[in-house]
This record gives sequence, structure tokens and C-alpha cells, in this order.
Amino acid sequence: MSDAAQPTAAEVRAAAEAVKTALDRHLAAVESRSGDDDPAVYEAFNQLAAAAETYDELLYDRYDEVTPFEIPSAEETLPPYGGPEEPNALSVLIRRDYAVVEPQRLLAHAQRIEEADDESSEASSTVHGALGLLFGEYEPDEIASRHKEFGLEEGDSTLWVTASDEIPDPGEWLEAPFEQVDPETVVCRFDVSAVFDDDEDEEEDDDLETALSPEADEDLEPLDADR
Repeated sequence: MSDAAQPTAAEVRAAAEAVKTALDRHLAAVESRSGDDDPAVYEAFNQLAAAAETYDELLYDRYDEVTPFEIPSAEETLPPYGGPEEPNALSVLIRRDYAVVEPQRLLAHAQRIEEADDESSEASSTVHGALGLLFGEYEPDEIASRHKEFGLEEGDSTLWVTASDEIPDPGEWLEAPFEQVDPETVVCRFDVSAVFDDDEDEEEDDDLETALSPEADEDLEPLDADR
């Protein structure tokens, strides 16, 4: 970025003051919240996130520095709950991703399923056929708990619980089960992702690097051979 395009020190200072104001508003909204899904708290959160992001960008452009905290953007959060207060029905949406890392193990299990059912077909000789046999024989939760045994490796997964006034008509959503979800009806959501594990691994690697650095060795005292 050229010097002419850089923000001024005054602009950075003004952005910092905006963050302070947004922090006060957010705290005031939290202190006076009317419930778990108070829209005032949600709005104050978004304002704080926007102010913090602006300050972070200006700080970096002007001084090549960043803030020590990160606030998720509004796009990464669910909107306030807007479903029925006393829902009469709920839907549980689950997605689990797997990688087929040991095809031979999967095929062997599929063959055993066919033999136990006293069936003879070509399904167990192909990976897609074996997967059909596997998921036809076991419940998804059992496959999740035994995935390594079946030659699978877990990927990301997510579980959404949505509320409604009544159960949809039979067959109504089967063709597109995940396309008609209203985010405002989501009661809770649980995500498991390798992204989180990667972040933790990076932190552990940094800690290990520090522990093994020459500077760290200088602080270590030699062990007493008699102990």
C-alpha cells in the first residue's frame, strides 16, 4: 500500500474510540438483556464485530500491527431464534463426512455382510456397492463409532436442531432435506471440523519449537546423576 493510501493516525485513533464505544454498548445490552435471544444483544455484537474489524484493518495499514483478539463476523453466527416459543416438533439435521482410506477393509466387511445374509451379488466387489451394504446394515451412529474398523476416516461433521409448530407432511422434504432450513428456527448447532484441530496442532508445534530452541536450552540446568 502506498503512503498516500494509508490511513492517518487520527483515523486509527477514531477507530479505536469506536471500538471502546461499541464495547460499552455491548456490555450494556448484555446487562439489560431480556432473554437468551435478545435482538439488542445480537445487534450490539454485530456492531462490536464491525468496529473491531475496521480498527484491525486500519491498525495494520498504518502501523503493520494487529489486535490480539478476533471477533467472529456476523456471517459466522446464527441469527436470533425466531421460531415458535413452544415448539410441537423438531428436526435433527446431521451431516458426517468420511474418507475411504482402506478400501480393502471396507470390501471385506461388505463381503461378510453378504455371507451372513446368505446373499450372492456383485455389490461387495465395488466400493460404492460396499458402502451401500454397510449403511444398509448398520445405523449411522454405529458407523460413526466404528468407522476405523470399516476402513473410513472421519472428516467434518455438523448437527443442527430446528424447531417447528408441526411435523412436515410425509415425503415433503425428502428430495432436498437440507435446502429449506430457516436459520431462525435453529435451536442449537454443533460443529466438528479438522480446522479446529489444525489450529491446536499449530499451537502445539509452536510450543515444541520454543521448548527445543537454543535459547530455551540455556535456561535448563543439568540433571544430577545421583537422582
